[in-house]
Amino acid sequence: MEKEIYFDNSATTPVYREVADLMHETMIRNFGNPSSLHKKGIQAEQGVNHARKILAAALEVKPEEIYFTSGGTESNNMAIKGICLANKSRGNHIITSNVEHPSVLNVYDHMEELGFRVSFLHVQENGVVDADELKELLCHDTLLVSLMHVNNESGAIQPIQEVGEILKDYHKKVYYHVDTVQSFGKLPVLPDKWGIDMLSVSGHKLHGSKGSGVLYLRKGTRIKALVEGGGQEKRLRSGTENVPGIVGLGKAVELAMKDREEHVKKMAAIRETLASRIKEQVPDCKINSNFDDTGAPHILNISFPGIKSEVLLHYLEQDGIYVSSGSACSARKGKLSHVLTAMHLTDEEMEGSIRFSFSYMNELEEVVPVAESVGKAVRELQQLTGRG
Repeated sequence: MEKEIYFDNSATTPVYREVADLMHETMIRNFGNPSSLHKKGIQAEQGVNHARKILAAALEVKPEEIYFTSGGTESNNMAIKGICLANKSRGNHIITSNVEHPSVLNVYDHMEELGFRVSFLHVQENGVVDADELKELLCHDTLLVSLMHVNNESGAIQPIQEVGEILKDYHKKVYYHVDTVQSFGKLPVLPDKWGIDMLSVSGHKLHGSKGSGVLYLRKGTRIKALVEGGGQEKRLRSGTENVPGIVGLGKAVELAMKDREEHVKKMAAIRETLASRIKEQVPDCKINSNFDDTGAPHILNISFPGIKSEVLLHYLEQDGIYVSSGSACSARKGKLSHVLTAMHLTDEEMEGSIRFSFSYMNELEEVVPVAESVGKAVRELQQLTGRG
């Protein structure tokens, strides 16, 4: 296969050409430190402030509620640790789900070591939490609920708005953090309307650069800074700003929001067609993603029983096709997916799980060669293992 096909956009996305050009221009011409008082510093500060306004408009919040970070992991850490350490007198009970990204789950482990009590919402077989379970877990000392909007492995969409309503009606204030790393720029994300206090965004998941991200922090929400220094980002995130990454993120968001609905329709068509074509090629495969309103348009998880996903991944790579065997942040560790475990898949189904994930840069015509390559690889591997 001559043309490479990249179906691993949940791991990272190609950078928009316009973003790369703007970042290059910023590094060459507007290279000043935003804290400097001279012209070069002012130009850099203006670029940062412009990006802040773009992010605020996309989220329908105030620019002063936008804080720039290095990405989703830092934003998640900043939100969870920051709110717990600044408000521990209000309660020591924190809630999350058992399918979160490691940058949330590992932080909860750390908070547990510091004396916080952790409760986990369980997901159903479709990967979605039951909001009624949250009502049962809430108690007098609950301080925080943290959930991801779209799961990075299964594509399951959590009932973020419904959870916000539950917390709004609860008799005491419970802070609400949402990880929108896999959803922002693709699905509607409205933190103010949904009762979200803190929200995480990552630039490289929506055609911005790696090392860029955002934490939305509702005005009046008090968190503790994790890094001390020069007091940048209103003293909550010290360190000289990554100006090229920030202005690039602003441009990426601007472009993503401009054509979001068209991009979503395109990705959904690719996902549906690919699932159908692969099912024709491999009838005994198991589709683990949802095709109703609880499934994201850009993520497709499929299990190929009896096949090792890492082996299948490399077979496809030989044909110039790039996919993932799960979360890029944990795939190298060789452990069975905690997400698919929570969804009650068998060990064999988990071991043979492949994630296909799409962006607007993909085309529907890429589906046929991918499905054919998958079918060919699976048949060869089944013969080698005696299952064919």
